[in-house]
Amino acid sequence: MLVMTSLADILRGVERGVFPPPDLGLTVVPAPSERESCVVAFTGHIVIAADVDPAWVTERVPDGDPFAPTNPPFLAALEEFTGRQVNAIDAMLLAPALTDPAAVAGLTELADHDHPRVERARRYRDDVHVYGDAHGGLVVIGCGLAGRLECAIEVPPDARGQGNGRRLALAARALIPPDTSIWAQITPGNAASLRTFLAVGYKPVGSEALLVK
Repeated sequence: MLVMTSLADILRGVERGVFPPPDLGLTVVPAPSERESCVVAFTGHIVIAADVDPAWVTERVPDGDPFAPTNPPFLAALEEFTGRQVNAIDAMLLAPALTDPAAVAGLTELADHDHPRVERARRYRDDVHVYGDAHGGLVVIGCGLAGRLECAIEVPPDARGQGNGRRLALAARALIPPDTSIWAQITPGNAASLRTFLAVGYKPVGSEALLVK
């Protein structure tokens, strides 16, 4: 079992195109914050970011099953040990910043943060910024897991099927500083959202099970 420095180091590496080795190995690092722990899966490698001893992990991963940490028995044990619960198991998508003023045309930063999507974002992210459009659509950007920049979008029902989701997902890339990257976490069953983000340049890089209080 490999023990690396921090989840932030690993995610910054992924943003540069440097992934953990696809060696069917496990990496254990400390929880990134008091707010959350997580299990992150990349191609051929699992990262467990929680305040647990690597020996505790080894005892609960059967021989020959390196992907056990992504399955319910291990996640349930981690929930009990950390006093947290799995919030979701999401696909992680990543895209570089986009320098295109036209991509943010029609968006205005909002001071009203009472929308349910925004309230949820503020539970899991810091420095949250919210942008709205004339259709009632939202782009929410904040610093989430291990300090990474994360985005979410909301398209009102009557504005769907018109390309507004793709427009907002693209705008998120243009709302971040140059030479940075933006992450999106999407439940795999939400096929419409997955198609939306993939269509505007986000690439799948792994999956995550986020454990929160």
